[in-house]
Amino acid sequence: MAGGIRQIRGCGIWVEDTGGDGPIVAMSHGLLWSAEMYRPQIEALKSEFRVIAWDHRGQGRSEVPSGRSVTIEEVTSDAVELLEPLGQPVHFVGLSMGGFVGMRIAARRPELVKSLALLDTAPDPEPPENLPKYGRLMWMARIFGVTGFLADKVLPIMCADSFLSDPSRKADVDALHAMLRQNRRTIYKAVRGVLEREPVIDELARITAPTTLIFGTGDKAIVRERMQLLATHVPHAKWVDVPDAGHTSTLEQPALVTAALREHLAAVV
Repeated sequence: MAGGIRQIRGCGIWVEDTGGDGPIVAMSHGLLWSAEMYRPQIEALKSEFRVIAWDHRGQGRSEVPSGRSVTIEEVTSDAVELLEPLGQPVHFVGLSMGGFVGMRIAARRPELVKSLALLDTAPDPEPPENLPKYGRLMWMARIFGVTGFLADKVLPIMCADSFLSDPSRKADVDALHAMLRQNRRTIYKAVRGVLEREPVIDELARITAPTTLIFGTGDKAIVRERMQLLATHVPHAKWVDVPDAGHTSTLEQPALVTAALREHLAAVV
């Protein structure tokens, strides 16, 4: 598997590519994480598919650009530039922030997207009631970094209660806690971009790619009612529930998410 920094629109973006000549699956991650949140799915699918995953600018192993924020439109443009040279439409997988990217590309550049899997995401703006709490967390990260204390505050937002309280999953919970603490102080730029995003509900009717909506039933960051906007507005979208999973469903219930993706891909490959 090849991984390294590519210059995309003036910023060094970490991209990994499993290679091969199979159909391409492109994986776009959620806020506060990196392509590593798809590690179980990458390993499961790479023998059949060419899997491409990347860290959004300002997150993970990618460079941090100048400016007050990293907007959703910027990371969408990065993804378009990454996908355009591939020479074929991709099966796009996007979780949360990655879903914001996927739905925009599928609506605006349908020739780039063969199918769309959206996980734990929604097309609306950030609800006003969330802004004070998330804003405080953003400023704490900017000033102090993502400390153990801050990770303790964020993890219950990210994960299902049943996952966090299961003694058999303690090692997995600890691993997610450690991943959160790897965020740099500059993560506030990506957080600000997510909080300030514009809605795209009016664009969803333009999505023509076969779409599967995968929802962690314990998600508190994007509740069912918000994700159901996608089921209402994306033509012929299929819905899959993942029990005992929250906003990081790919890591909380990796086998179930991988199975849902396999079923989705089998229907469209």
